Amino acid sequence: MSTNGSTKGPTKGKGGILALRRGNPDAPARRDLSIVTEDWPRVASVFGELKLSPDQARAFPRIEGSDDQPWDVLLQTLALDETSALKKLADRTGLAFIPEPKLDESASKFYELIDAELARDHSVAALSSDGHEMVVATSQPMQPSVFSMLEDALGMPLTLVLSPRAGVANIINRGFERRGDLVTEIVEDIPLDESAIESAAGAIGRTTDLLAQARQTPVIRLVNMILFEALRRRASDVHVHPMESKLAIRFRVDGMLLDAFSPPLTLAPAISSRLKVMTELDIANRHAPQDGQTTVRIGSKKIDIRLSVIPTVNGERIVLRLLDQSQTQLDLDAVGMAKRIQTRLMDCVNRPNGILLVTGPTGSGKTTTLYAALGRIDRYSRNVMTIEDPVEYRLEGISQMQVNPKRDVTFAAGLRALLRQDPDVILVGEVRDMETAQLAIQASLTGHLVLATLHTNDAPSAIPRLIDIGLEPYLVTSSLIGVLAQRLLRRICPNCAGTGKRAGDECDQCFGTGYRGRLAVHELMLMNDTLRRLTAERADGVTLYEAAVESGFEPMKVDAMEKVGEGLTDESEVFRVLH
Repeated sequence: MSTNGSTKGPTKGKGGILALRRGNPDAPARRDLSIVTEDWPRVASVFGELKLSPDQARAFPRIEGSDDQPWDVLLQTLALDETSALKKLADRTGLAFIPEPKLDESASKFYELIDAELARDHSVAALSSDGHEMVVATSQPMQPSVFSMLEDALGMPLTLVLSPRAGVANIINRGFERRGDLVTEIVEDIPLDESAIESAAGAIGRTTDLLAQARQTPVIRLVNMILFEALRRRASDVHVHPMESKLAIRFRVDGMLLDAFSPPLTLAPAISSRLKVMTELDIANRHAPQDGQTTVRIGSKKIDIRLSVIPTVNGERIVLRLLDQSQTQLDLDAVGMAKRIQTRLMDCVNRPNGILLVTGPTGSGKTTTLYAALGRIDRYSRNVMTIEDPVEYRLEGISQMQVNPKRDVTFAAGLRALLRQDPDVILVGEVRDMETAQLAIQASLTGHLVLATLHTNDAPSAIPRLIDIGLEPYLVTSSLIGVLAQRLLRRICPNCAGTGKRAGDECDQCFGTGYRGRLAVHELMLMNDTLRRLTAERADGVTLYEAAVESGFEPMKVDAMEKVGEGLTDESEVFRVLH
């Protein structure tokens, strides 16, 4: 192979990337890359830093699998892991090593002309093309005859790059999915009931080819039907839960998990494979947790999907988080915040510096409230920046950074970088550790307004939580402006007045639950001299709570009961959430 990565040249033939060939020992070696097998020390030296010994080179042709899978056999012989071996080979040959290859639209010719089975069997995937040559990633470099065949089929030379097997497999999945024109736009007239599931189940062929299975039209249609039904019911999450004797599809609607459907258990692998292909995950990996994301369109709506997969004893358990940007109302009135709390909250948000915390459990709407508050400030005279995991909303006039631990972009590292961007207001998605907390506090003390979320049960508990994380009390007393705590309650369905029935039939707005949508209830604790003194004394949460109430702090239940009085929710819902 020539060092520029093209397969044009002396490497065509059976035996590997270095064309180890049997023949006349007097035959001239072509550019020193075609080596006769009688000179084993010379053969070994060709591999450079891979450090193949002459004895290993001599024994190599006799090892089982050396003809079909020479690279894998070489790794076993040298006891090397794939990544380090590919890096060493890249240094030796001048080929590029790309740990996470990306697919470009220009490579479509490869996926139109090359058989998917061949690509998967030989771990080759096209990345891009300029029309004159094709850039192809491979994790199996010792197969020159395959590269020669690809050049003939494509009608252009290849430029090879080396990538790990999992990265190449993901590109293969994406490339052939695009070729198949798989549906990511879901039509609105798809019905989903037990008969539709049975019909789809009967049409799904039994195959061990995961990618082929994921590309079957019935599988695509079934997954699309599930997603459409989830959005029709306003579900925030979809759970695909394989059990010992059945497969449960469940939706989380208004915070409550409801059974939706029970397809045959045999469909679990097909559904899993399809969702993995949609979110660019490794469909062959069924023994490790994976996370991915994608975007689909349902009619005119754009839906962001985040997917989490974990292996269980009964199969892969999948949870999809659905975010319908068109349904999100980033407004303090829309989330149900009382006017008197809005006034005091915006007084905090309009301050030039300090730190304001929003607390509550996961899924209680903390980020939504912070964005609703950001929507009311002047984002043109103030430089507003965020660091989040993930970025859930797009708001005009602000700069948003996504946490990416794989790239060492943590909350702490991102916040440190944001502070060099001359910000006025910084939103920190979550204070998780001491380093992030210290940076947030220091930022608030140096002239920045910091908005952040924290996990505590009520507003007063945020102070001992910060101290438990590792902050000194004097830092908290000098920077903390206030703490807003919140929960979400289900709204009484206006269509059936909470009965779940309409004209004797199940209410088609709330699907018989009696609730439709949610609203937030809040408590806002503003710092004062008494609370600062108690903080400096490391007082516990109960002492701080009592002192806050004496200073006029209204617990969350006060706001909740006011909403009951307004007919927005009921006492049973308040008891369920706040008892």
